[in-house]
Amino acid sequence: MSGPNVHEDVASPRRTRDIIAKYGFSFKKSLGQNFLIDQNILEKIVSAAGLDETKGALEIGPGIGALTQQLAEQAGRVAAVEIDNRLIPILRDVLADRSNVHVVHGDVLKLNLGELIEKHFAGLSGVSVVANLPYYVTTPILMKLLEEKLPLERIVVMIQKEVAERMAAKPGGKEYGSLSVAVQYYCEPELVCIVPHTVFIPQPNVDSAVIKLTVRKQPPVDVRDEAHFFRTVQGSFAQRRKTIYNNLTALVGKENRELLGPLLESCGIAPARRGETLSLDEFARLSHALLEAGLPS
Repeated sequence: MSGPNVHEDVASPRRTRDIIAKYGFSFKKSLGQNFLIDQNILEKIVSAAGLDETKGALEIGPGIGALTQQLAEQAGRVAAVEIDNRLIPILRDVLADRSNVHVVHGDVLKLNLGELIEKHFAGLSGVSVVANLPYYVTTPILMKLLEEKLPLERIVVMIQKEVAERMAAKPGGKEYGSLSVAVQYYCEPELVCIVPHTVFIPQPNVDSAVIKLTVRKQPPVDVRDEAHFFRTVQGSFAQRRKTIYNNLTALVGKENRELLGPLLESCGIAPARRGETLSLDEFARLSHALLEAGLPS
């Protein structure tokens, strides 16, 4: 069978189906594989990343290379990490004429990304992660990227719409939670666009969204112990219907509950409030006060 034209954009229904047929590829539901077939959405993703020939793009889960093609046109270098070994020969064929792309076979959650960035992007002025992430590993991947404090300028990812809304949520709404606090501690989030489920093969059950996370050089609040801060945040959201006082009682132990009321008041936080009403600044003050009081969390 003659192969599809390598110079043609991958992101069209016909081209995607041609590639799938040529290689006899079958989708693995366990890997959350959904290939984007809309060129306009790809252009929005790449544009949000602010790439040029002096910058590098780290792509996670390139699939059959639709986004990779577009990144290669804008970035100086692209490293695309793919976990599915069946896709490696497809990617190498599709990207054969892209000398600035390196395909890496591996699990991004297990790779040393600091080393990978150093190896592939040395000498460039900046690196961004740009990816269409599988829904089932979105949060673990993003938290790895942020917690490892990698030298990233931006993270531009297409993820489940509901998760993107939680990342960008402000205090007081039902979407605001520990994920919102964690992401906003490390980044400035901005929703780029909503992506309907109809522009994928196969179609997922829910809509997606593209979110741009601009990585902060410094957190927006002063935190003495990050691990303690995040335990405090998670504890505050443990049961969303409960007050901050009740959730923190479970965190610090009932034997310390009489200390909690005055401690919360000293932070300017009414004990009857719920976790989803607290700002990053209030969580930072609360974590600091708990540490000062020597309370476990």
